[in-house]
Amino acid sequence: MDLRNIAIIAHVDHGKTTLVDELLKQSGTYRDNQATTERAMDSNDLERERGITILAKATSVEWKGMRINIVDTPGHPDFGGEVERILSMVDGVCLLVDAAEGPMPQTKFVTSKALALGLRPIVVLNKVDKPAAEPDRALNEVFDLFANLGADDDQLDFPTLYASGINGWCDADLDGPRKDMEALFDLIVRHVPAPRQVARQSEPFSMLATMLGADPFLGRILTGRVETGSLKVGETLKAMSREGERIEQFRVTKILAFRGLGQQPIDEAVAGDIVSLAGMSKATVADTLCHASVSEAIPAQPIDPPTISVTFGINDSPLAGKDGSKVQSRVIRDRLMKEAESNVAIKIEDTPGGEAFIVSGRGELQMGVLIENMRREGFELSISRPQVIFRDIDGVRHEPVEEVTIDVDDEHTGAVIEKLTGPRKGDLTEMKPAGVGKTRIIAHVPSRGLIGYHGEFLTDTRGTGVLNRVFHEWAPYKGPIQGRRQGVLISMENGVSVAYALWNLEERGKMFIGAQERIYEGMVIGEHSRDNDLEVNPLKGKKLTNVRASGTDEAVRLTPPVIMSLEQAIAYIDDDELVEVTPKSIRLRKRYLDPHERKRQARAG
Repeated sequence: MDLRNIAIIAHVDHGKTTLVDELLKQSGTYRDNQATTERAMDSNDLERERGITILAKATSVEWKGMRINIVDTPGHPDFGGEVERILSMVDGVCLLVDAAEGPMPQTKFVTSKALALGLRPIVVLNKVDKPAAEPDRALNEVFDLFANLGADDDQLDFPTLYASGINGWCDADLDGPRKDMEALFDLIVRHVPAPRQVARQSEPFSMLATMLGADPFLGRILTGRVETGSLKVGETLKAMSREGERIEQFRVTKILAFRGLGQQPIDEAVAGDIVSLAGMSKATVADTLCHASVSEAIPAQPIDPPTISVTFGINDSPLAGKDGSKVQSRVIRDRLMKEAESNVAIKIEDTPGGEAFIVSGRGELQMGVLIENMRREGFELSISRPQVIFRDIDGVRHEPVEEVTIDVDDEHTGAVIEKLTGPRKGDLTEMKPAGVGKTRIIAHVPSRGLIGYHGEFLTDTRGTGVLNRVFHEWAPYKGPIQGRRQGVLISMENGVSVAYALWNLEERGKMFIGAQERIYEGMVIGEHSRDNDLEVNPLKGKKLTNVRASGTDEAVRLTPPVIMSLEQAIAYIDDDELVEVTPKSIRLRKRYLDPHERKRQARAG
């Protein structure tokens, strides 16, 4: 059967996974009476809860005697490492662009990677039936983007389709019949070339591993595209690292091919197809699986370096071990190393003491997803404030700078620009209308300045603004940037919080806890209304007497506490604070729990 391998790439929430849903339905992948779910490719619990794609996943459909392997990729820049390695498996890309928003930061990132590999994209303008859609403007912006990224003449001559993924149609013309996805299927067959590897079936088998998985019965599973030759179940292969060093020799116990949403065992894998192999015990992502006669490893696509780091440590608070079952540093280290195996965008380093680990990645969301997965598995952790990774280039200290694209109501434009270009040392590069009453702001801001900014941004824009960011370049260090301006309220007692005490503390600032919550000395229970830290007693109860007086019996009505999500908590803390993460709770605390040590650090700092 003829093959086509294609990846669907786009900015977050431009409709990739919904489009794949329709391709699966209209290709006959489902039975007539089969129950289906929305966004079927988002199979991970966190993906369904957050409404975003986190892990790249492959599927396969048949169309008029042709097998089309489709890879659904994440759209958030923090998971760009997934996109970078996946593009080496495909021969074409379908670039999805929202007809109202136009190209966004992640569109630029993934398109640059695809063009650099020589792929010729198909551009699909999605959501053209939205009232705010401007397909002509979006198409012109896509062409300008391709030209700015150095696309060649073949890549600039890209075919265009108009679609509404949620309504299940895609047409070559904006005023087409709007019935089905046939135009997209036919264009993929015509425009995407057959895998060049098909011509190399007579050579010895080789395959570059690009995705790592696990199965309770089969063990470790590696997925990739067969570069040369063919392979049958039971044959013996060797695994080589990028440098060509031999890792292990193993017997292939299973070959799995993508068929619809699942994988089916097949007897033989051939050059050009995307398959999964089982039987290895050490090989991992970016390794070459090949016949014993192959001497050179397949070059792996280079991955952009991480830009931020977070320290993961054991939970050493007085409440440690109350919720989770995995609290030892050895268990935490094993879990982080397992994550680094499958996620090539994450790097793990041990600290000198051995009880904490420096995890480097692309952004706060990527770190938040890893921590959330670990707490659901029963881990207890203490997490530090994210730190930007600096680089020395020609003897000059450089820092990562991100391109920030903001869509905001006109009346909030001034506040946003003032925050970005003032204390956060950003440079405004573009400002233009973005629909009725909206303005689009594009600025280059140091990554340090964006840590913890999202909460302020939502406050400044009354929750109506949309902020997107993506790595832009390494730039010379721009000097110190002020962190959080407010101090915090710190508990000076161990016990259970009392409503009367919290009621009296409300004039001091916003509370992070409610009544009847377990607290300990050194725990951060609220934000101070001033810029200094303040130790308070949230256990102080009401004195009882047998004398009645006016006003003593007034009811205690507490203002609801501010409940932070994991990402908000990580972005909120200062350098001398930690986030305590357990399966049931997220708490903030001072790094030094001993009161004398805290005072000594305060005097020193």
